[in-house]
Amino acid sequence: MFSLTTKAQRSQDTTLAAGKLGTWDIVFFVISAAAPLTVIVSGAITSFRMGGIGAPGAIVFCAMILIFFALGFTAMSKSVKNAGAFYAYVSRGLGKPWGIGVSSVTVFAYVSLVISFYGFIGFFAQFTAVELFGLDLPWGVWSLLAVATVAFLGYRKIDVGAKVLAVLLTCEVAILLILAVCTLADGGPEPWSLASFDPANVFFAPAAGTLFVMGFGAYLGFESTAIYAEEAKDSEKTVPRATIVAVAFLGIFYGFTFWVLTVTFGVEGVVELARSDSFETMVITGTGEVAGAWAAFVMKILIVTSFFACVLSFHNACTRYLFALGREGLLPRGLGRSSLKHGAPAVASLTLSGFSAVGVIIAIVIGADPFLGLALWTYATGVQGLVFAQAVTSVAVVWYFLRDRRGHSCLRVTIAPILGALGLIIGYLLIATNFEVVTGLNGPINKILLVPTPVLFISGIVTALIIRAKSPRYYESLNQPRPGLGGRE
Repeated sequence: MFSLTTKAQRSQDTTLAAGKLGTWDIVFFVISAAAPLTVIVSGAITSFRMGGIGAPGAIVFCAMILIFFALGFTAMSKSVKNAGAFYAYVSRGLGKPWGIGVSSVTVFAYVSLVISFYGFIGFFAQFTAVELFGLDLPWGVWSLLAVATVAFLGYRKIDVGAKVLAVLLTCEVAILLILAVCTLADGGPEPWSLASFDPANVFFAPAAGTLFVMGFGAYLGFESTAIYAEEAKDSEKTVPRATIVAVAFLGIFYGFTFWVLTVTFGVEGVVELARSDSFETMVITGTGEVAGAWAAFVMKILIVTSFFACVLSFHNACTRYLFALGREGLLPRGLGRSSLKHGAPAVASLTLSGFSAVGVIIAIVIGADPFLGLALWTYATGVQGLVFAQAVTSVAVVWYFLRDRRGHSCLRVTIAPILGALGLIIGYLLIATNFEVVTGLNGPINKILLVPTPVLFISGIVTALIIRAKSPRYYESLNQPRPGLGGRE
């Protein structure tokens, strides 16, 4: 069969559909991956519960660090146009061994996160269906239904998924803005306060580290703008614009909405409720009280769709990593084949869906809890791995431009990236040393969940060195610009 395939076809099925995504398409992917509704309903309350009233200030500070990183990261987009993103950036900045090392960590982190979100979907969909519609189906049914839907969308043209995410994300933002407007109109139980942004409550609180653990986790997936470089319209402008817009929007939106919660429940009340037994549903309850029962009803549904939007975004990002590494031969080359009809990373998409289905089925068979037994562990592992990859990439960006600013200002490619790198390194250390906050677990299990990151990173570096020694020609061909995409310095 392969011998009958034309040369043109062989070239076509290792490329992605170019020119499909505009700035806002990519922005929807990134913001959907961050899942703003679930961050507010769950992450914000956890921040108040564990770290105190400084949660809004911490989330804004994390956004500033990521914008510093993004300024240099996006400046490299003229030299890097590859669906491998971190792999390509780190290879160009620090060398191919480091790039292959970070790619191993990133793929594992993305796969872990994708599987975790199917657990969250199953848990919340089962709860919502029973409470709102009286439909009591096992959580695994909802998770597998989500796997099948994502598999269908992931196999089709990338802009189809973007349109789905645009609708879901708009609904998420709308319901949170309704909460904000009704809260500000009502005035809240206590006088309004800016104590949440007081440095004493942000940087010097007794549990300040936990604020930044949750803060950096809230922006997961923002770097995925670069993954879509091959499919973007005018990627040199689209990718940087989408990255800055996405992080800035999330930072402003999170900071404002976190603060609104201090108005809804009061500065003292929000922390008190967050530390009570009813903390899991306090945002939904508060929405019902200030905006009406209908708003709480809608929010319960949108929590499920928010996780769906999140898993679709991460699925798309992960499949492009698998595709890029398969095309390079660092993973099975079959993963580097795209659909001739849709230009999507078809084999990688179906493979990831298969892994996801297997993960869900195993959890069902062994009777694991969808939240504590499937979602939380894999989520925690993915979070720390992805922030580690961001930190290494930030160092690669700094090193890349220290040798030659390539016409960019010192502020954009030296000062800002250095600040971003320092922030991300500290962020990873905070996550690693406060890992029980992410997992909700105590004991040796936390160290076990942290182990894959250094092991995969070092293994990737060693693999690259072996390739360089045994197959220098193949090694030299790695991370080269794709035909028609440019990317040379």
